[in-house]
Amino acid sequence: MEPVYSTVIQLARLTWKLQGLKFTVTGVENLPKTGGAVIAINHTSYFDFTFAGLPAYQQGLGRKVRFMAKKEVFDHPVTGPVMRSLRHIAVDRAAGAQSFDLACQRLKEGELVGVYPEATISRSFEIKEFKSGAARMAIAADVPIVPHIVWGAQRIWTKDHPKKMWRPKVPISIAVGEPIMPTLPAPELTHLLHSRMQHLLERVQDAYGPYPPGEFWVPHRLGGGAPTLAEAAQMDAEEAARRAQARADRPGPE
Repeated sequence: MEPVYSTVIQLARLTWKLQGLKFTVTGVENLPKTGGAVIAINHTSYFDFTFAGLPAYQQGLGRKVRFMAKKEVFDHPVTGPVMRSLRHIAVDRAAGAQSFDLACQRLKEGELVGVYPEATISRSFEIKEFKSGAARMAIAADVPIVPHIVWGAQRIWTKDHPKKMWRPKVPISIAVGEPIMPTLPAPELTHLLHSRMQHLLERVQDAYGPYPPGEFWVPHRLGGGAPTLAEAAQMDAEEAARRAQARADRPGPE
């Protein structure tokens, strides 16, 4: 029993009800009923993790996902204690081996560990290039990767756009793909995961439409106002350069 996690889930569900969100969850049967698994999730919104845990909880066994999140969230005086009490995993990009080892340990203990192979939010709302961490964890712990697609969350709160928290009343689709066993080397496994998630995303998008032309949350490929993958990659590079410059400009110790 985890009373804190259960309480957080119930509060989240109450919040979703007050927001008027409508959920469509498919593929729940693809989640393992027992044992560890890497939950690989696309990343279009700051709220993806709150929705991505829903299929595992709805499965009937009430399984909980331990999400990997950047260390800054754990350092925050409000969110930090909550994240630690839920046994999520802090990712320090300056010391990534430690978080990788902890994730593998949790997987070997039979936990579900949630990761974002894209690492950061996709401004294009398409699948970006993947990091290899999800594949390497699955191989090291000898557990399957279960692809998850969350779609519609970008309409509530995403990068470069104001949040719409009060009564957004938007549909949210969550699809779980078939498990992928770690029988390939990490590069090939990463490529296969990307292909499966791209296919699953397109399937979810087709079922979600039609799409209003020009809307910010609609991908360029579907006639929306979101940047293309190439344009989004350029925006990401410019943002990374600004952050690097800001770090360089910080005064060092006397």
